Amino acid sequence: MRRIFLAVFVASVVTVLTSCGAPSTGSERASSGKDNTGETTSPERSQPVEETTTEETSATTAEATVAQTGPEPSSSTAASPAVGGSSMVSSASPYATRAGLQILDSGGNAFDAAVAIAAALNVAEPMMSGIGGYGAIVIYDAESGETRFLDTGNRVPKNLDPSLLHESTPNYIDNRCGALAVATPGNLKAWETLSNDYGELEWGRLFDPAIVLADEGIVLDDITAGWIDAAWPAFPENAKSFYGNNGVPLRAGDTLVQEDLASSFRLIADEGASAMYEGELGRAIDATIREYGGFLTLDDLGDNRARWRETISLDYRGYEVVTASPSSTSWGALVRLGVMGQFGMQPSDHNTTSYLHTFAEVSKQTGKTTRDYAADPEIAETPLDLLFSQEFLAKQAAAVNPSQASPNEPFAQFGQPTRCIPQSYTTYASPSPDVQNVQNAQQEDSQQGHTTHFVVADEAGNVVSATQTLGNIFGSKVMPEGTGIWLNDALSWSRFDPPGNVFDVYPGRQSLYALCPTIVMSDGRPYIAIGTPGGRTIQQTTPQMLMNVIDFGMDIQQAISAPRVSTTFPDALVVEAGIPVSVRNELSALGHNVVVDERGLGNAHALTIEYDSQGNPSIFTGGADPRGEGVAAGT
Repeated sequence: MRRIFLAVFVASVVTVLTSCGAPSTGSERASSGKDNTGETTSPERSQPVEETTTEETSATTAEATVAQTGPEPSSSTAASPAVGGSSMVSSASPYATRAGLQILDSGGNAFDAAVAIAAALNVAEPMMSGIGGYGAIVIYDAESGETRFLDTGNRVPKNLDPSLLHESTPNYIDNRCGALAVATPGNLKAWETLSNDYGELEWGRLFDPAIVLADEGIVLDDITAGWIDAAWPAFPENAKSFYGNNGVPLRAGDTLVQEDLASSFRLIADEGASAMYEGELGRAIDATIREYGGFLTLDDLGDNRARWRETISLDYRGYEVVTASPSSTSWGALVRLGVMGQFGMQPSDHNTTSYLHTFAEVSKQTGKTTRDYAADPEIAETPLDLLFSQEFLAKQAAAVNPSQASPNEPFAQFGQPTRCIPQSYTTYASPSPDVQNVQNAQQEDSQQGHTTHFVVADEAGNVVSATQTLGNIFGSKVMPEGTGIWLNDALSWSRFDPPGNVFDVYPGRQSLYALCPTIVMSDGRPYIAIGTPGGRTIQQTTPQMLMNVIDFGMDIQQAISAPRVSTTFPDALVVEAGIPVSVRNELSALGHNVVVDERGLGNAHALTIEYDSQGNPSIFTGGADPRGEGVAAGT
């Protein structure tokens, strides 16, 4: 039976890649700042939506695609959303999207599909996430009508010596970026918890798609091949043996076969997560970390627990915006949204100078709020009642100067996360001669993110919104021999100065993180599921996309494709190339240090659900970010 399932999966991967259309042209790619080599793994991408796009100019709307018998299933393009009548998946890889749909077609629910998608992303996007990483998962359970947050529980090793990561120690930067920065991997335990508590299918079956992909190989797209090339000097020899050929890294169009990872997945399928947290894989991790002089042990792995936590939410224009609770600091996205709600934006305001200036100022204020109020939930509570109160939000809004940019000092008190190599694999275009007082982003300032996000919904209305990561690209660059598993470098995202601040590392405790998987509720039912990678830009790009739907009337694909901005350290306003030159110049005149990011901010994936008169899901739409190589597809 499994052999038949695997054969069907291979055929279906070919089908979805073909159905996504022919590769886009170089000029189409230019709008998102990426090169194009015409690889068939890339879904068709059209020009991103201009900032003036409205509902009337949408190339495709859900209503236009719905026949009397229901919507015709489709895949997303850069200009129009995918549509489905019974389910929707959107992820950063067409392979992973197909894996999720295959599980749904086989009788699984959204929770089963989420495990399969996450495992497939481990294969198809190995630099971004996997079983050696961590994350945050927000779900909606249709049976109970509840949202829940699944915290993967990635704790700092109990025996860590924090002094080795502080400036007083020689080579402290190297220590922050290698084996000493590995925290307890939490993703796999979270997948098992999700499957045990909500899944329908047998655990082992959920890994069939990923095993096929790892065994048979994936064709590398530009992005994955670019990151392999950039990280190649830091790879251990066992990884170079299959990420390269004859001593050079694989290129776009080459096939990456990961037999060791396939073997690890088979072991996990047979033995469960215990294979990694107590068994053979755990012992291999323990031995390798000891060899590298790190601190993670088999005891740390065995003590790991994925935990269900309550979600947090904010009312925004009649919608309940739900996200992860602390240890996530995703409440910062809700504060930004709440403050922006004080200004009464109209559809015509989208990406105007006034709107972007206001959003930038609100973002800088919220960065300071995060600095002042963030707390480890095991030690103290973040005062969310205060931060979400109308009095606080109105006060923050009143502090915005409409005619002058303020200094950006969100984390001056604490320092910044460590920038472990590689940070980018591309260079940016030369500045346009028409742009005044604007500089272009440098290689090391890429904001696209080192993380992945996916969403999935099923015909019952169950929804999963999941953000997962290895920390930096390929994590710590440590891969235990024979496992194919990249281990995270989560501790590199801590803020070590001054020692003892809330964002520092503490042995045995969980560090704070900024992942922001989100579900928007309408009348007690899921309306939007959304999320993005992007490091500290996550909590700025997420509210912009939500406002694009709620305030500016865009469909979900338009909301993702539209140009966006982000404030960054130390004092820059990063804008995407789609922001008009005239607006950039006006922002510069207001005092913003405008920086153009040609490659894009984040790599978002999202879906929406509409309901029939009986309250049952009837139309699903999905969006995938043209800044990446992913695709949304429905059934």
